[in-house]
Amino acid sequence: MYAFTFERPSSTADASKLLTNASAKALAGGQTLLASMKLRLASPETLVDLGNVSELTGICRDGDNIVIGAMTRHADVATNADVLASIPALADLAAHIGDKQVRAMGTIGGSLANNDPAACYPSAVLALNATVHTTQRKIAADDFFQGMFTTALKDGELITAVSFPATRQAAYMKFRQPASRFALIGVCVAKTAQGVRVAVTGGGQGVFRHKALEAALASSFTPQAAAGVKIDSAGLSSDMHASADYRANLISVMTQRAVAKAMG
Repeated sequence: MYAFTFERPSSTADASKLLTNASAKALAGGQTLLASMKLRLASPETLVDLGNVSELTGICRDGDNIVIGAMTRHADVATNADVLASIPALADLAAHIGDKQVRAMGTIGGSLANNDPAACYPSAVLALNATVHTTQRKIAADDFFQGMFTTALKDGELITAVSFPATRQAAYMKFRQPASRFALIGVCVAKTAQGVRVAVTGGGQGVFRHKALEAALASSFTPQAAAGVKIDSAGLSSDMHASADYRANLISVMTQRAVAKAMG
């Protein structure tokens, strides 16, 4: 490590003030940032720990929505009674992020702000049509994710909560990269009164919706309908873990499994 200033504000307002400094970084769960600092991939002069900001933690109902505070740990999302009752797919997703240590420290806000192209939460936010609440505004899921490690957040803007519409007919399935436990491919499928949404993570430069799968499943919400969609490998990642063609096949397989799981 290297020398830096460590701040631990107790309110969102104080945290926002500290983060107006361009050399400051917010510390949520720290699962990515601390590792990046150790490798000198990130070198903030000021670290703003959000762990003492109680208003950013917790899960509550708001009408037909489940609102999850940005600093809520993965383990808490996985076991919360309201999430289990209203959006079981989200609880299941959270229960299989990383390992126990990651789930005990990682936060939903940290995951979304980082927007790792193979992270699980972005696919749930996109497929479930969630809304990201910040210190400045509310951002629709379709507008929030803007590519690899890039979001609509402005400098100094903090995620405060995420609002998910209650959705029982949804599921997330992922093929894990065994070393990192990130998604080699992860697919979240949700069927609501507004239609079907399919979000894919691990496939390329960031999470994305698959419109061809959505169209097929809107006509027939069955694994067979998903199997009938040819997945184009163009634009998908190809690396030491899997080729683009292999990832394309995984998108099809994971979607079929997710639909079967969502159907119960």
